[in-house]
Amino acid sequence: MGAVLGMGLGMVLGLGIFTPLPLWAASDNQLAVNEGTGLAISGFDPVAYFTEGKALFGRPEFELNLDGAVWRFANEGNKGAFAKHPEIYAPRFAGYDPLAIGRGRSVQGHPLIWAMAGQRLYLFYSEQTRASFLADPGRIIDTAERKWLDVARSLGRQSASFSRRRQIWPRLPTR
Repeated sequence: MGAVLGMGLGMVLGLGIFTPLPLWAASDNQLAVNEGTGLAISGFDPVAYFTEGKALFGRPEFELNLDGAVWRFANEGNKGAFAKHPEIYAPRFAGYDPLAIGRGRSVQGHPLIWAMAGQRLYLFYSEQTRASFLADPGRIIDTAERKWLDVARSLGRQSASFSRRRQIWPRLPTR
């Protein structure tokens, strides 16, 4: 999966599909959403990671507004599954990289750099942090769990300044 994911990310980067950097804001539940579009995880379908084993763009006709974020899905079934159980399908740590969370920092994960552990979806800032996670997911999750409440609280305090910061990784196209 790592080679395919890396190759897919390289192809997307190489084709210049990415658009200018977005501004991000933390909503009440601390999920970072694109301030311009309101999309969670750049419009990728969170259920598809579980059902298809890959990142798939959601479609505008299958949108769900939840907690200040617009979630997109590849089909009506995925939308229904998420509506019933967002706590299962939403990325753990609100889509922030668990290694950064474990260090007490909030760094948004990229929807094309991901892994599953314990039936949960984790997004990562880079292939390097993903590889570190996969080497010892239990330890990293435990460390991130201990730090998450403090990091989430700081996101709430920083929401105004956070929305002015630019996300480091490129914005993905919305379809």
